[in-house]
Amino acid sequence: MLYGCPMCRVVWGMYPSGDASTQLNMPQAGSSGLDFLLVTPLQRITKYPLLLQKILENTPPDANAYPLLQRATSALQDVNANINEYKMRKEVASKYTRVEQRTLRERLACINTHTLSKKTTRLSQLLKQEAGLVPRTEDKEFDDLEERFHWVSLCVTELKNNVAAYLGNLETFLRFRPHEYNLDIPDGPVAQYCHLERELQFVAFLEFKQRLEGLVWRPLCSLAKVLAGPQNLIKKRLDKLLDFERVEEKLLEVGSVSYEEEAARHTYQALNSLLVAELPQFNQLTLRWLGQILRTFVALQQDFAKQALQRAECSLAQLPHHHVSEPDFRKLVEDVLNQTGNQLHSFKENFQKVLPPPTIQPLLPGAEHQVQALLSKYGPRKLFQVTSSISGAGTLDLTLPRGQIVALLQNKDTNGNSSRWLVDTGGHRGYVPAGKLELYHVAPSGEALRRQAGPRKDSRHLTPEPTLAPVASVPTMTQVVAVYPFVARSSHEVSLQAGQPVTVLEAQDKKGNPEWSLVDVNGQRGYVPSSFLARAPGPAPWGWRLPS
Repeated sequence: MLYGCPMCRVVWGMYPSGDASTQLNMPQAGSSGLDFLLVTPLQRITKYPLLLQKILENTPPDANAYPLLQRATSALQDVNANINEYKMRKEVASKYTRVEQRTLRERLACINTHTLSKKTTRLSQLLKQEAGLVPRTEDKEFDDLEERFHWVSLCVTELKNNVAAYLGNLETFLRFRPHEYNLDIPDGPVAQYCHLERELQFVAFLEFKQRLEGLVWRPLCSLAKVLAGPQNLIKKRLDKLLDFERVEEKLLEVGSVSYEEEAARHTYQALNSLLVAELPQFNQLTLRWLGQILRTFVALQQDFAKQALQRAECSLAQLPHHHVSEPDFRKLVEDVLNQTGNQLHSFKENFQKVLPPPTIQPLLPGAEHQVQALLSKYGPRKLFQVTSSISGAGTLDLTLPRGQIVALLQNKDTNGNSSRWLVDTGGHRGYVPAGKLELYHVAPSGEALRRQAGPRKDSRHLTPEPTLAPVASVPTMTQVVAVYPFVARSSHEVSLQAGQPVTVLEAQDKKGNPEWSLVDVNGQRGYVPSSFLARAPGPAPWGWRLPS
């Protein structure tokens, strides 16, 4: 058998003594070594068709070897063509399947005149096709393969998102540990439940989570990464198809193309043949991979359910509802959940009906005259206060500081957009975002405060309650109380709660304005409106209380 192999006959002829086993281990130098002879056929594959063609030319047509030489020449030519096509496919695949994570600067650095020219030509060709000026190349076989590939990719993406959400919900569920809370229930079924919950929490669920991540999540992530290569090839095929169609048009019109255009033509053909040949196999393997992941997920669920039932068998008999059938138990759970839901819904409705009282914001220092003018012109229902600073971006937009009082002119702009309101500041008119405005509640004057804090009748007291006087003339270091709540808007102010004791440090601000007072509230110093404060009179025998 060895003598029938041409390569073996060559090797055997090099060792006439027949002792080839000892001499094969000896290193050979020059062009007569065994390594050189073994690699020579691989290096000369492209020369074999030329050699056989030369022999065929010098062989008489009536010779017995002539048909064999013809078949050998044709076979070697096909071998060379297949090798070239396979090599081109692999080069195209390795070039366009790489997923490069490049920054914007790196992408901009790759732009040159040649790139812009190619992009412009492709865009022009695409616009011609969309306008119907040139026909579009139809490939029904590839279109079907591409549609199936996109369907498979969508299935993988959806399953990955669902498994990610499942893992997130499982993490949230594991963070909730009801067995660690003190339920104030004596021992009995509760102890059995806590023991079962502890075993499921620290043993069954953790093991299930680890298996799920290793057998489902990681293979699914790997499958999603594998899809990136074919997706890039399909995108590149569309670009190369535009180049191919342009070259084909030029070939029909002129009859010849340049070397680069011919290379672009061959690139599209190689890329298209590669996708048509390998996309069916890829889709089939992906579906098998996806099906195996789904079966694994189902098997993990079944194993976890069996394990949980096995651990719960010894505790089920001691639970209060172990004798209830499964349908009755489901009905019992549904009734309890519905009852709890109705209670929550009722509580929500009652909570929404009880609205907190509006917070009265004071006027900004120096803005009293402007607010009074807006109040007299538009009324209190049209006044709004800016909750945060507004920076106008357009010509008709206003730039307003936080706390500015404005009057509403129209609750939409000229385009009907209700998120931009037309307002009047007393000197300028323009648009502001509606989300940064809130209804302004005018702070009552000192006389109004005196009326609100005046004597009122109470059936529980024989004498009226003492009057809380405003703090306009309160001396320094006086203990007063806050009549209204106040929200600080800067670091120079301090917040107040209604009824909170306050120490007045200075009954005016640094400019001598008596409408603002420097106070101390629980160790924090800041300015508050003087009209929000009232002196607390000395305690009477029957005591006194704040106005409600």
